Amino acid sequence: MQLVDENDGDIQFLGALSKKERRVLGVLIEKSLTTPEYYPLTLKALATGCNQKSNRDPISNYDEFELEDILDGLRQRGMISAVQTAGGRTERYRHRLRDVTPWTAAQLAIMGELLLRGRQQLGELRSRASRMSAIESLEDLRRELNQLMQMKYVQSSGDLNRRGIEVDHALYTEAEQSRPGTMLTYFADEEIEEPAKASAPATAAERKPQSQAVIAETTTSSEELLDLHSEISDLRETVQRLEERIESLERQLGI
Repeated sequence: MQLVDENDGDIQFLGALSKKERRVLGVLIEKSLTTPEYYPLTLKALATGCNQKSNRDPISNYDEFELEDILDGLRQRGMISAVQTAGGRTERYRHRLRDVTPWTAAQLAIMGELLLRGRQQLGELRSRASRMSAIESLEDLRRELNQLMQMKYVQSSGDLNRRGIEVDHALYTEAEQSRPGTMLTYFADEEIEEPAKASAPATAAERKPQSQAVIAETTTSSEELLDLHSEISDLRETVQRLEERIESLERQLGI
């Protein structure tokens, strides 16, 4: 199928995005990496991808008319382009994020996953993003995340080497950033002051020392829980890939 790319928007720096814009870009990233044989996407396929029940948080119910408005806005910002078939009958859409940003393939997958699900722990993120682009270890993930954090595209709840850290994209609108629970605390090499707690933490003299046995037991339990989460995520992603293949086959057969 011969395609003609109609780029009708100037490239701009990727800034704040609305919830619907993030969902559209996340789906375009995901499908470009997981089902390239059916990419670029038609409007109908994009709507199906936005509203699918797996690997999405929150679940949405966007119609094609809503998505047309979102696509027009993203085209004007140079983040997506319309692609025509040789006959000009079917318009398809692809993202231009590798042109707009300096992201690597792994960073594109990481951002796609964060745009689709929001904040998550490192083990979950590595497992889920790896279905789009290989990320062999948590150390590889931390390296890619550190670069994204330095570019202010990703934020975290603390230093990535600490346990239990969560990460999220940093593309929320100003209105969303002001809501309680939105994580805006830490970028690489720059810590942002958090709001004061209701009660001040105990001083070192007031805290009771923990035994080494308790610390070791807590560490082991955390590691086992992280491994379990990763295994569950792997199973879910396997089911997700099967569902996507079935959806693609059904579209191909006209079911």
